[in-house]
Amino acid sequence: VRAGQSALVTVPAPAPAEPEPEDIEVVVVHEDARLLVVNKPAGLVVHPGAGTPRGTLVNALLRHVHDLSGVGGVLRPGIVHRLDKGTSGLLVVAKDDETHRALVRQFAGRTVEKEYLALVLGVPVRPEGEIDAPIGRDPVHRQKMSVRAARGREARTSWRVEERFD
Repeated sequence: VRAGQSALVTVPAPAPAEPEPEDIEVVVVHEDARLLVVNKPAGLVVHPGAGTPRGTLVNALLRHVHDLSGVGGVLRPGIVHRLDKGTSGLLVVAKDDETHRALVRQFAGRTVEKEYLALVLGVPVRPEGEIDAPIGRDPVHRQKMSVRAARGREARTSWRVEERFD
């Protein structure tokens, strides 16, 4: 900008500081006084974040459940763990802070066993195996996780072929 020039600045309206309830279907597989287990469909983001401020599982939970743990913060109420956007599966949600902390300890201590079923394009060389390598943000594709990360977290995955298709 030079002397005598002017600039017009438009300040956008502030975004809500907290996620708002939205009428998004939530399939509850289990619910009791302390937690619930929901079936997250592929394509649904778990909590608001950069690029996805609305339309998340958290927005749906806020509409359907009135008692969620606050340990995860305002953007992640009740969220103990997550699944990638493209992954469907069961997700545990804490209704109170004590349950939230206990579940976090279980996930951190790796006492929770997670099982996935995947369709794979191609033919695995072996009928079963194990991948034991740290996983973290891919250095090139920052939205993806990879074993090529500079500083990854310990991860071990055992796998086996259940069925082969033509």
